[in-house]
Amino acid sequence: MKSRREAREVVLKTLYRIETTGENPEQAYNDICSNWSKPVFDKAYTRRLLKGVTTKEESIDAVLRNIVKNWDIKRIAIIDRNILRIAIYEILYLDDIPPKVSMDEAIEIAKIYSTADSSKFVNGILDRVLKRKYKLRPRKKGNL
Repeated sequence: MKSRREAREVVLKTLYRIETTGENPEQAYNDICSNWSKPVFDKAYTRRLLKGVTTKEESIDAVLRNIVKNWDIKRIAIIDRNILRIAIYEILYLDDIPPKVSMDEAIEIAKIYSTADSSKFVNGILDRVLKRKYKLRPRKKGNL
């Protein structure tokens, strides 16, 4: 759904602004929306997503820390970290969005807003989040 992609982009820009300026979420969101030049996006979903990510940031970051063990998550680029936060929130807390959709959207957004290698990094992290959520074990070579 195109409007949800744009909603995720608005949330990403808002989270980036909050983290880099210390601005409060509501003001950052309003400023981003007032300067948004793309077609109409799903504002209700945007608010739901922004509130969810900011409210659950500590638990999302705990999941992220658990996956990138021995690595401070502050070393992850701000854009990538916030793309991951959005996707992890959707995967863990929003049952109405298929996890693979959240993962695919995060990868595509990383291709647009981050470096060439970021989409692979985001894919690897979110794949591990999904495996942990569903307690899947990676297949061994040769096994179906």
